[in-house]
Amino acid sequence: MKTSISSLIKKGVVIIAILASSCFIYGFKPGMGDQEWLAWSNKCLTESFNPPPDIALKKWELILTNDYFLRLRKTYQHERQEYFSFNLHRLNNVEYLGSDTTGTLKLSTLTDDIIVQTYEDPKGDLDSMATAIELPVKHMSQAKLDSLKIALNYFKAKSL
Repeated sequence: MKTSISSLIKKGVVIIAILASSCFIYGFKPGMGDQEWLAWSNKCLTESFNPPPDIALKKWELILTNDYFLRLRKTYQHERQEYFSFNLHRLNNVEYLGSDTTGTLKLSTLTDDIIVQTYEDPKGDLDSMATAIELPVKHMSQAKLDSLKIALNYFKAKSL
């Protein structure tokens, strides 16, 4: 009887030691850094962006850069391009209108901080500014949206 209690105590001490060391090793792991947030944000934006089924759209590029600029470039037939860009430190609000399957992600700034440019447009090249950019998206669950908002606000704070 004495040996069974002492062996149980030894097993309990070993299990507690393993659990405590695991919590210590894995519990104090630092959060995501810049590169992890940047990679995740770009993956989320690229997978979620849902350009309209425009036959004239040849390609698009949506990227969050290392210097905290969000850039969208659309290239159409005949090489006409639309370009949108702004620094995340100017970001004021992130809104989502839609369902889990499809919707619009609206990124707003306080003033005209979003650069809007067109190139090779038959109507002439255009340089202007805007206060919002609306990105059509798909498969944007609430958890994914919340995580993207956290990432964008993280970069907004980093760029101040």
